[in-house]
Amino acid sequence: MDFALSPEEAAFQEAVRKFGDKVLRPHERQIDSEGRIPDAVLQEMARLGLLSPLVPPEYGGLGASAVLTELAAEEIGRGDFSMATAVFYLLEAGWGWTLSQHGTDEAKREILPAVTAGKAFLGIATTEPGGGSDLGNMRTESRREGDGYVLRGEKAFLTGVEEAKRLGGGHLTLTHNRNGSGFNFLYVPTNSPGIASQKFENMGRMGISTGGLTYADVRLPLRYRVGEEGKGFQYAMEGFQVARTFVSAACVGAAERALETGIGWIKERQAFGQPLGKFEGIQFEMADLYTQIEAVKWQCRRAAWLIDQHVMKGDPSHRSEIDKVVASVKLTAPQVAFDTVRRVMMWFGAAGYTKDVGLELGFRGIMSYMVGAEGGLNIMRIILGRELLGKEFVPYK
Repeated sequence: MDFALSPEEAAFQEAVRKFGDKVLRPHERQIDSEGRIPDAVLQEMARLGLLSPLVPPEYGGLGASAVLTELAAEEIGRGDFSMATAVFYLLEAGWGWTLSQHGTDEAKREILPAVTAGKAFLGIATTEPGGGSDLGNMRTESRREGDGYVLRGEKAFLTGVEEAKRLGGGHLTLTHNRNGSGFNFLYVPTNSPGIASQKFENMGRMGISTGGLTYADVRLPLRYRVGEEGKGFQYAMEGFQVARTFVSAACVGAAERALETGIGWIKERQAFGQPLGKFEGIQFEMADLYTQIEAVKWQCRRAAWLIDQHVMKGDPSHRSEIDKVVASVKLTAPQVAFDTVRRVMMWFGAAGYTKDVGLELGFRGIMSYMVGAEGGLNIMRIILGRELLGKEFVPYK
């Protein structure tokens, strides 16, 4: 792996950083207070190719590498500190790629151009009210009937329920296969007859909705099945490898912004006749935070590189290694980002607790990645335990 960015990668990263500085930062408080990403922001993202960049050009994407997409995720996480835009970005990137790889030609032609143009939302639906990663307890099911599927069940804590209703679009949905063993992975438009929705109120990341969907005999055409019948689990897990890498990259960008904000403050803020930055207690903490951010950034870049080398090429031979690297970075990056924001808030003293400084945006947004978005921290630990010790040590069947 070459650690230096190519001229094209460096130019793209700089373009996305300018977008973050000139478009996202001026809108981040509005995104948080109004509870939505403005259409003008989405259209600018579409113009720059930031909505599902991994998708091939024939469907409106850039055909970008995972490394390039990871670089953009860092800059978007830096630009909108609330993390709402980063969530929108990584969902379109990860699950748009999954659909482009395993969806039917008809579905790809129908769905992906709208997604890449910012005119439709695409998300993931696996979590249910009774549990998130306990797939053995999944209740949602699909059965073949005529020339399509009938879907019954309920999903909860999905991102983008309101966006899919407003813009159009839907979620790639994991269901039990009633016609045999395994799971089916289906694209389910949110505005389909038989679907009822509910919106949940989160503590942060307000610019993108979270909610639940109930499916009452929802009929879907056969073209909306992703991949082969009964093999949906493997497609979903492959998608999570990609999406978790971009979650981690967004956390890196947010952590870097928080630390830069803090460094600017401790250079200027005077206490006991000198800048705060002259006190070793703060210098040492700053050094530790910088080191942790740099470590997780390159761990994240390695995950993206491995995905380019193997997942994007359909090569399953390194799956265990990629599972370990991705789970490790998804375990680490949210914690490093959250800890960075928390400590920098304390450098500001009482001011850090105010909305004027703005660190509370990241404090609230990053927490969503700690508790469950694209897999909670303890699930990452279970994956690492499985890969390091063997499947016989997995605490569930």
